[in-house]
Amino acid sequence: MLEVRHLTKRFGAVLAVNDLSFDVREGRVTGFLGPNGSGKSTTMRIMLQLDRPQAGTATFSGRSYRELKHPLREVGALLDAGYVHPTRTASKHLRYLALSNSIPTRRVDEVLELVGLGEVADKRVGGFSLGMRQRLGLAGALLGDPGVLLFDEPVNGLDPEGILWVRTFMQRLAAEGRTVLVSSHLLSEMALTANDLVVIGRGQLIRQGSVDEFLNQTASGGWVEVRSPQAEVLAALVEGSGGRVTRGQGSFSASGVTAADVGELAAANGIVLHELSPKQVSLEEAFIEATRDAQQYTSAPLADGAS
Repeated sequence: MLEVRHLTKRFGAVLAVNDLSFDVREGRVTGFLGPNGSGKSTTMRIMLQLDRPQAGTATFSGRSYRELKHPLREVGALLDAGYVHPTRTASKHLRYLALSNSIPTRRVDEVLELVGLGEVADKRVGGFSLGMRQRLGLAGALLGDPGVLLFDEPVNGLDPEGILWVRTFMQRLAAEGRTVLVSSHLLSEMALTANDLVVIGRGQLIRQGSVDEFLNQTASGGWVEVRSPQAEVLAALVEGSGGRVTRGQGSFSASGVTAADVGELAAANGIVLHELSPKQVSLEEAFIEATRDAQQYTSAPLADGAS
């Protein structure tokens, strides 16, 4: 398990991380979300002791990263795909990492094949596309077969096939019992990938829990779409039971009630239904709502006719 407790980090007058605490569980993909400038990357750098906090701890099964004898065997990370020296080949880069942590060098070929770079193992990294560099970074994270994996924007530069591959791969790693923490701005992808979410803003925890819990906790919540030849009659009944209704032509949407509530009202009053569909806010909508007061950078509204 990865445990973060009361992390605080300042850069001069800027409070980047503010008394932040959360857990990342084994056997789960945990999405690490927050607006730009929320402190996600800084928090992950502190986990790997690349930055030193003013207060707090980040531990892996009770030990800090510095206390791990062979850290790549226990914690794998991809924070910056561009950190590899451009004159090194993919295989030589990974061999250096393997030797530094007493990892058998045969593992290099295994992880290169695993991420789809086996055919370019002896090519210099300087000629790699961003997507290829991301795959090489993933190979480095997996080199020691670690139980904890940290990924910061791992699908940047990948094509749709590559994004699908990363999603499936992270879910497989979690299914093997590993702890997987991944930060991303691609919320639609996180909705498909993550089991749990840690959402922060301005360096502070906003919410932590499963994806479903996060969606259900938004103020807008879910709603029910209804179509019926007697839509107006049913809408009035729903309002009478405490629901909130937005009317359409032969249809309405209702919040504050469940699909079962509407169905039972229709059945009790002999009303024909053509559609009864429970809906839920998207992760993107829930995220914007949850972080509205924590946005550090906001855009001005577009003027009429702007594109």
